[in-house]
Amino acid sequence: MSFVNVNLSENIAILEINRPEGLNALNTEVLSDLLEAISALHEEEDLRALIVTGAGEKSFVAGADIGEMSGLNSREAENFGHFGSSVFEALRQIPCPVIAAVNGYALGGGFELALACDIRLASTTARFAFPETGLGITPGFGGTQRLAKLCGTGVASELIFTGRRVKAEEALALGIVNKVVEPDQLIDEALEMAKAIADKAPIAVAKAKQAIYASEELSIEQGLDLEAAFFAHCFETQDQKRAMKAFLDKEEFHDFQNL
Repeated sequence: MSFVNVNLSENIAILEINRPEGLNALNTEVLSDLLEAISALHEEEDLRALIVTGAGEKSFVAGADIGEMSGLNSREAENFGHFGSSVFEALRQIPCPVIAAVNGYALGGGFELALACDIRLASTTARFAFPETGLGITPGFGGTQRLAKLCGTGVASELIFTGRRVKAEEALALGIVNKVVEPDQLIDEALEMAKAIADKAPIAVAKAKQAIYASEELSIEQGLDLEAAFFAHCFETQDQKRAMKAFLDKEEFHDFQNL
């Protein structure tokens, strides 16, 4: 993969978009590399947390590549949109939690990549925007859907219609990001969170992630039924039995085995 680096250490992976000379903009090659990396990570059974970031100090991902998009006809554009959306949906469906570490510009497709992650941490230099309407297009990789679900239609409408840039602190206030830190602390903060997640029961975390996303599609009654089923499933695991025994014995327990 020319444009994506993956560093896997024990049960935590860092995926880095590596096209800094183009501000990590997403063209077909970058998206293909990203899909290959995501597909490989799906096969890592011991993976407990994933961090997604961009190479360099200026940009997380500065959007889809305008140079490539400018020559597309409507059929080619639809295929490109479906491809980008499918890559981001594959990322969202990784069973373990995915943390976006947003350093610099997260514009258009970069904003959409961050929204496809479960948790978003931002450096103080982060800038979020959907500039698409100023280019005569709409967001094409899931932005209209994921931002509206995350922040409501009012916030999504304003940001997408106007294309204005949002600084990190405002993104925090709007609920787009979970935390803002200094640039030199970003990866350390993401790793600290990833380690805290990795220290928990992986089956329980994966089931909780499934239940959270299912809540977007299910009625409250259906969601509660699903939650009860996942809750019950955890009682079939050795991790639950060992952790609860340790609790009752007043012992520390961190040795979750995904069993």
